[in-house]
Amino acid sequence: MQALDLLLNRSSQPRLQSPAPQGQELENIMQAALRAPDHMGLKPWRFIVCQGKGLRKLGEVFELAAINTDMSEKDIERAPQLPLRAPMVVIAICRYQEHDKVPWIEQIASTSCAVHAMQMAAVAQNFSGIWRTGSYAQNEEVKKSLELAEQDEILGFLYLGTPATKPLPNPPKDSLQYFEFWDE
Repeated sequence: MQALDLLLNRSSQPRLQSPAPQGQELENIMQAALRAPDHMGLKPWRFIVCQGKGLRKLGEVFELAAINTDMSEKDIERAPQLPLRAPMVVIAICRYQEHDKVPWIEQIASTSCAVHAMQMAAVAQNFSGIWRTGSYAQNEEVKKSLELAEQDEILGFLYLGTPATKPLPNPPKDSLQYFEFWDE
């Protein structure tokens, strides 16, 4: 797949099925993440790849968090099923490191770029994905279960697998609504 085609046709795919990336395909995805812009080479990221029993373990984390934060019965019942919507879920974590030249927001941005790179690498290899956040990304109980420091952030859950349906056409957007030019 050509890089420009990949970028211009990027879309999220919520309907995913097996197989998930494995072997060299998964290694390519992980290597793409590690090439994200990273001021001062801090590598402020941590990724947890959940598949097989790992998806159930993540579901248990969600369920416990739902119980401990007094979510509705419906949310508690649904929580363990959420990771099972794809054959693989990558938890994206920014591990903030105090640095004079690299503020917190820049480290968040770097980790976000890594997640985007993983999704694009998956699509380039005929897989697909969707980057989800939701309440569990901000849930203190989930953060505690993952042994995160107070300043660390879960930037989301990258669901990966084989697309179950063909993506719908994604027409171009009007770029002039979002860009202005200072050329005079």
